[in-house]
Amino acid sequence: MQFNSLAFAAFIAVVLSLYFVAGLRGHVRTQNVLLLASSYFFYGWWDWRFLGLLAVSTVVDYAVGIGIANHVERTQSRRGPKGLLLVSLFVNLTILGVFKYFDFFVNSAGALLSQFGLEPNLPLLNVILPVGISFYTFQTIAYTYSVYKGDTPATRDFVSFAVYVAYFPQLVAGPIERAQRLLPQIQSPRQTSAEQFKTGCQLILLGLFKKIAIADAVAGHVQEVYSDPGACSSSTLLMGTYLFAIQIYGDFSGYTDIARGVSRVMGIELILNFRQPYLASNITDFWRRWHISLSTWLKEHLYIPLGGNRHGAAKMYRNLMLTMLLGGLWHGAGWNFVIWGGLHGLYLAVHKLWMSATSRTVDAARGVLRKLIGGLVTFHLVCLAWIFFRAANEKEQGPLRVAWQVIEGIGKCEFKPTDQVPWTAMLLIPVALMIDYLSASRNRQLPLDARTPLFFRGLVYGSAVVMILLANSSGDVPFIYFRF
Repeated sequence: MQFNSLAFAAFIAVVLSLYFVAGLRGHVRTQNVLLLASSYFFYGWWDWRFLGLLAVSTVVDYAVGIGIANHVERTQSRRGPKGLLLVSLFVNLTILGVFKYFDFFVNSAGALLSQFGLEPNLPLLNVILPVGISFYTFQTIAYTYSVYKGDTPATRDFVSFAVYVAYFPQLVAGPIERAQRLLPQIQSPRQTSAEQFKTGCQLILLGLFKKIAIADAVAGHVQEVYSDPGACSSSTLLMGTYLFAIQIYGDFSGYTDIARGVSRVMGIELILNFRQPYLASNITDFWRRWHISLSTWLKEHLYIPLGGNRHGAAKMYRNLMLTMLLGGLWHGAGWNFVIWGGLHGLYLAVHKLWMSATSRTVDAARGVLRKLIGGLVTFHLVCLAWIFFRAANEKEQGPLRVAWQVIEGIGKCEFKPTDQVPWTAMLLIPVALMIDYLSASRNRQLPLDARTPLFFRGLVYGSAVVMILLANSSGDVPFIYFRF
């Protein structure tokens, strides 16, 4: 069920009506039972067979959490038993590995053996990837790890925990929530205030605008470029690369805005997952702004446990690269995603090396210039890595082959005066950047708020609705991150 579909509009109308009635009566458990049933219905809309995987992760990690809590109470220890944590990791990572990575590693092994003249006949599962499995797996692992460390008390309310795992606004594409932040909200009585309802609806509208009027509007141009990059000139390939940067930002941040808006309308706050990433002045700053919940998860559950920066520069760079390589593989079972993660790991390592070798004390004018140049360099490095990310869609041609054709074609610098540049689509780039700028000013989380004149707000929101309706003529386009 897509957020930008009529089916979801009907679904959310029914859910909210029942939810508000239960909230007026102060029945938090009724609200949670409704959220749980709604979340399972929402997830089962894609394929009901995968509901069992969601239930297994929920039951196992609920039991692991209780087991850890009982052990801590009985022994008065600071941390839980590592064996129970390993049970959680084994079950969740096995499910993730079988359904997402088994065929990838088998195919990779077969390709390697064929280089030595062998013709292996290795078994493949050929299973459909369960939607959102990477997101809810990481979220439930974060819960057991937090309970194990003693940062979060284990919940004994199964319904609340099941809602935490399956909460439908952020189930299939995040943000990846911490248990200590989301669980208390689920367990507490809640009624939606007028301000929450208003700003929640504004977030939903903003998300739909980013998704439909920006991301979906440029998706066709991007597809034309990547379907046959060998036939495109350098300028066309470059424009396709820029447009995909806007597409994936509009698509993913648009989803997050809708998720946060729907959740806020229900009185539950989800974390901010994007903070104007293309305004970042360096690559480290970019990862503080892009997919914040994932970068935080990778830092807390991979980078720091690997040793972080505690054991010298060489091991720090190793830990950084391993974290980003695994982060790339988390996005998809393909070498193009590994390369994407590796590039970002290299960028981060070089930036840390640069910062350690240069002075950070500069005058104001040079500081502005450095940020401007750094921002341009960062944006283009991110776009270079996006080429490998986007090429994953072209499985028939081979993602790595497509990515190389795009990079090679741009490198030829063949700019023809007869090239037809999609100027209409290109105009959406400054629109997207302007939205980011307005959101960034004065630390706003919405482009417009109560400080903006009412007439101007009405004009902007009315125009956004018109643009969404006009741009939605091509039908519902799936969200990019729903396949992860």
